[in-house]
Amino acid sequence: MASVHPSAIVHPKANLGADCEIGPYCLVGEHVTLGEKCRLHSHVVIDGHTKIGKENEFFPFVLIGNKSQDLKWKGGITWTEIGDNNVFREYCSVNSATGDGEATRIGSNNHFLTHCKIGHNCDFGNHIIIADAAVAGHVLVEDYARISTCAIHQFCRIGTMSMIGGCSKVVQDVPPYMLADGNPAETRTINKFALERAGMSEEAQTALRSAYKILFREGLTVSNALVKIEKELPPLPEILHLVEFIRGSERGIGK
Repeated sequence: MASVHPSAIVHPKANLGADCEIGPYCLVGEHVTLGEKCRLHSHVVIDGHTKIGKENEFFPFVLIGNKSQDLKWKGGITWTEIGDNNVFREYCSVNSATGDGEATRIGSNNHFLTHCKIGHNCDFGNHIIIADAAVAGHVLVEDYARISTCAIHQFCRIGTMSMIGGCSKVVQDVPPYMLADGNPAETRTINKFALERAGMSEEAQTALRSAYKILFREGLTVSNALVKIEKELPPLPEILHLVEFIRGSERGIGK
């Protein structure tokens, strides 16, 4: 059975998993599903058509699943989907999607520090840490990204194991395994410490350093740099993902 504080408002049709804790002054809407052992500390609002996995923790004044802030919203059923073992610290918000049948998606094992705003139709992977950031709609964030206090333009993509420095303005894609910083953000170097923490092989790290130099230090166009990377560097999974990510960019990469 779930534990619900007397001051909380939980719609009778909400689906609460076993051992959930709903703290003081929380609100859980009609179309919300909470997996087992989720904890809402106090003053948490979870509404809309929202599906949440198990063992997520929500701190005070978090808002999940509210209507998209996109002015193109025309009604319909939109979704917010969240995986397992995420932490949402104080004053975080996650908006629902905009179009009928669409979803804002967040994976598992992520840590959202205070004052994170996640816009409509965003797609977050797993093991991400993000702090005090404003993320516009339709942003893709891959696994193990690290995002400090910054603002991210709509439709940008943030690659796996990348890092964004504090107070950055991100208006283009941040390539995987790289460190970006500035206003607007530019790719500065590989994210060396993240690669080491992940136990990435020395061969892969060396190849990524070479790829960085070809992309950002040799004065080549992006398309020519990618051709040179494919020709000269070993076809390691990390190199293949980097090339595929950049080749699929619509907004370009911050150089």
